[in-house]
Amino acid sequence: MSADEPRPAPQIVIQQRSSAFGRYGKWLLAALVASIVFSIGLYSNYSSYFSPGDGPQEKYHSLAQFAPEKIAIIEISGAILEGEDSFAMQQIRRVREDKSIVGIVLRINSPGGTVTGSDYIYHHLCDLVKERQNLPVVVSMGSVCASGGYYIAMAVGNRADTIFAEPTTWTGSIGVIIPHFDFSNGMNLLGISEDSISSGPLKKMGSPTRRMSSEERKILQSLVDESFRGFKEIVATGRPKFKNDEKALDAVATGQIFTAQQAVEKGLVDKIGFIEAAIDCAATLAKKDRNSVRCVKYERPPTFVGELLGTEAQAAAQHNRNDLAALIELSSPRAYYLWSWLPSALPSLQ
Repeated sequence: MSADEPRPAPQIVIQQRSSAFGRYGKWLLAALVASIVFSIGLYSNYSSYFSPGDGPQEKYHSLAQFAPEKIAIIEISGAILEGEDSFAMQQIRRVREDKSIVGIVLRINSPGGTVTGSDYIYHHLCDLVKERQNLPVVVSMGSVCASGGYYIAMAVGNRADTIFAEPTTWTGSIGVIIPHFDFSNGMNLLGISEDSISSGPLKKMGSPTRRMSSEERKILQSLVDESFRGFKEIVATGRPKFKNDEKALDAVATGQIFTAQQAVEKGLVDKIGFIEAAIDCAATLAKKDRNSVRCVKYERPPTFVGELLGTEAQAAAQHNRNDLAALIELSSPRAYYLWSWLPSALPSLQ
């Protein structure tokens, strides 16, 4: 080629690479869809193994660990006070929402509490049993299951052989009390007098700063008597032995506390056994083999304060918040199903 001849334009060759997505994209997309479908199915099958973050946390207790159907332990512990948001009620709501639960073990370790609080829990347990078509309930008593605790135990209904007490359990204390303290003599010694202004003389009824009049005592006694009749009616529904034997019921409804063996002899308890025996009984009543059902219990949901400071600090913070409420509770006359002379000094379910 001479110097005068024009040079040909350079040719640019663009080599296209085959796209990996273009080649494998349809397979990747199919795999993604299959994975999503599989995950949805897996969650559907095992959703009962997960706990909501803001409610009681389900924990494995015993029996077949990976069985889909469950026996649930509902724990009633400490003094029973009013409260829709008590831990006891949170557990009941959790069981109501969980359709895989086929039986309940009520683990009660309580000296009792207020009449209203005890009846509230009992009422909702009975509603749960009816709603779930006679869901079997078995009671396992801890060291103490007295008064309001025993009241709640009657949620077993008239089914026999469903109340278990441990060998060292104390139970009974069927009765009602309105605590009252008379500080008037001590106040007189200190030169302190009660001078409240009220709309009527009975508005001061139950005040610890003045002596109780005979009229006030009569009124309060009538309240106790009416609540006591209600207590005995509940016992009669949960203990078939007493349904048609009022004298036998009166013989145990004296407020007395009984040992486990005494309670069995008097018909207040069916059998002596630990919680494992109660769990086996619940499985049997649910017509489930113990190898085909798992037993779970519930723990309080974790909180930010608890995670940050630890459980002891969390408990102390909660205690400080409840100080004023506890003071008001102590100063308010009310009836208790309780084996104690100082209700508000006991731990609470709240």
